[in-house]
Amino acid sequence: MSQLAAVILAAGKGTRMKSKRPKVLHEVCGRPLVAYVVEAARAAGAAEVVLVINHEMNAVRELFGPDVKYAYQKEQLGTGHAVLAARPALSAASGDVLVLCGDTPLLSGELLQALVTRHREGAAAATVLTAELKDPTGYGRVVRDAAGEVEAIVEERDAAPAVKALREVNTGSYCFAAAALFAALDEVGRENAQGEYYLTDVLGILRRGGRRVLALAAPEPALTQGINNRVQLAEAEAFLRDRIRRELMLAGVTILDPASTFIDAGVSIAPDTVIYPFTIIEGRSSIGRGCRIGPGVQLRDSRVEDGATVSQAVLVEAVVGPGATVGPFTYLRPGTVLAEGAKAGTFVEIKKSAIGAGSKVPHLSYVGDAQVGRGVNIGAGTITCNYDGFKKNATVIEDEVFIGSNTNLVAPVRIGRGAYTGAGSTITRDVPPGALALERAEQRVLPDWVKKRLEKLACAKEKGKLE
Repeated sequence: MSQLAAVILAAGKGTRMKSKRPKVLHEVCGRPLVAYVVEAARAAGAAEVVLVINHEMNAVRELFGPDVKYAYQKEQLGTGHAVLAARPALSAASGDVLVLCGDTPLLSGELLQALVTRHREGAAAATVLTAELKDPTGYGRVVRDAAGEVEAIVEERDAAPAVKALREVNTGSYCFAAAALFAALDEVGRENAQGEYYLTDVLGILRRGGRRVLALAAPEPALTQGINNRVQLAEAEAFLRDRIRRELMLAGVTILDPASTFIDAGVSIAPDTVIYPFTIIEGRSSIGRGCRIGPGVQLRDSRVEDGATVSQAVLVEAVVGPGATVGPFTYLRPGTVLAEGAKAGTFVEIKKSAIGAGSKVPHLSYVGDAQVGRGVNIGAGTITCNYDGFKKNATVIEDEVFIGSNTNLVAPVRIGRGAYTGAGSTITRDVPPGALALERAEQRVLPDWVKKRLEKLACAKEKGKLE
């Protein structure tokens, strides 16, 4: 089998996006558009991927690093010119090459494999992926001969009325015999309405040279959709999110209200987990088996392990251990790890802290830069005072500690194993294991104070001293 490479055209500025960001770096379902195209090309068997970019696209290089090759298109002189820019980066001139647009995130590896198969089985010099559209306005039309092979692709600006009436359009995805492609590109001129080097002109050149040009019609036009504006971006997002949800449900995940559930492409969810409405799961988040997530949850780059429950909470780069409970109204910030059976409850914020197995932070607390052992109970209103105005300081709470309600733990501080702190205490020094630490003002009781106060106020009012 001949070698397969892929050239992905990604140098366009995307002016209709009205954005400073390169078009191919706009995201759908948490990933840049061009990342989907690279993934699809590799899934189709491309051993080599070349991205054609411009010199202002350092962010694209940062995204892929050395995993792909890069070619630079200094001037925007058309798709044919862009493919020519990639020729020096290709390691071999033999074999086949996919030419794809970097703004087509719904292309699948399966569809591209079918395109390559059609190309090779038909011994074609070129095979174009086409789509049948109800409204083909703006697209190049595919003109076929009597045998059903591609005779030409005519850009709309150059099309006669009869050609404009055709509904089969060019999607911008091709498979070429590499040698035939680059030989034909050397013959392409700029005599057209745009004054550009059209890649589509290659097909006519190949035909005139007696070579076969075939087509493969996409099963769904949406799969070939390019993204040119924010409306199309939203449409692609909706299509892909629906696909993600469907695949998860078929794999054993219950999603109670798919319409209000948003799941990114990089997310993994194990069977028997239930996702409740108004849940957003982003980035590289993973959820284990038998979990309950939602309602009203946002997970970003977080891991939730088997049997855990998360309700009405925001988790960012956090880990929730097996059987742990989070929520409602909880914020787990980056670096937070809840061990097995731990609890972070109502109106609790935890940042860069490890909460040990079976430990509980039930309500109204802030825990930051802390190491909390096993079997710890942190009472309501507890605050770790971790910032001294210059740096963050650590709090260490050893196993089986009981922290009384409304305790302030002024870091750096260590609470020894099995120790207690009294409610309302401000702890500024280490507490030895098994000790009770109390720090509060002595309570004073003033008998009949209220009665005397009211009498004094009444007297002042009679004398006109109180309004």
